[in-house]
Amino acid sequence: MIDLYTWTGAPNAQKISIMLEEIGLPYTVHPVDIEKGEQRAAPYLAVNPNGKVPAIVDRAGPHGAPLTLFGSGAILVYLAEKSGQLLAPAGAERALTLQWLMFQIGHIGPTFHDAYYFLAQAPERLPPAMEYFLVECARVLGVLDAHLGAHEFLAPTYSIADIATYPWVAAAIGAHLPGIETFTNLQRWHAQITARPVVGRGMAVPVVAS
Repeated sequence: MIDLYTWTGAPNAQKISIMLEEIGLPYTVHPVDIEKGEQRAAPYLAVNPNGKVPAIVDRAGPHGAPLTLFGSGAILVYLAEKSGQLLAPAGAERALTLQWLMFQIGHIGPTFHDAYYFLAQAPERLPPAMEYFLVECARVLGVLDAHLGAHEFLAPTYSIADIATYPWVAAAIGAHLPGIETFTNLQRWHAQITARPVVGRGMAVPVVAS
């Protein structure tokens, strides 16, 4: 059994619930209300000292011992290797999957996060910062779009690279990021992954009572 610490609408956390739905491992959801600051409270920091979602505890980790992990990329690789799914064990396909996984972690996530901050959250509007991150969003989306013009998925087959990238692209499309509609190859890829029922279930985790 996997304990998943997550919160609604957080793309990094949505990666892990999608992954767990894809591989079919049983899991228990522990909502961490980031709007109330629960990610900075001592009980959660004991699980994830970085104070962010997601985190997992695999009660049946390696050699039967519990394993606690934070960081969406590390968790995705761990779950892929545990299940033997969505990450090739060796060779070029594994390397390409990790390449696109790292592209999401190092470029897409940080760029989109900072763009959202300066466009919607910053107490002072800073046009140079807003313009910079809009341009950078367009650049990284262009990298994805060009690649997907010649490939069905980011890696040679559907993989953790697609799972990592999808929630961020879905957020950009949902927010009507300027120019997002021009990336037709990316739109095709997004629609194809959206059509997977397990992806919809993973994106809806956690269901929080109102």
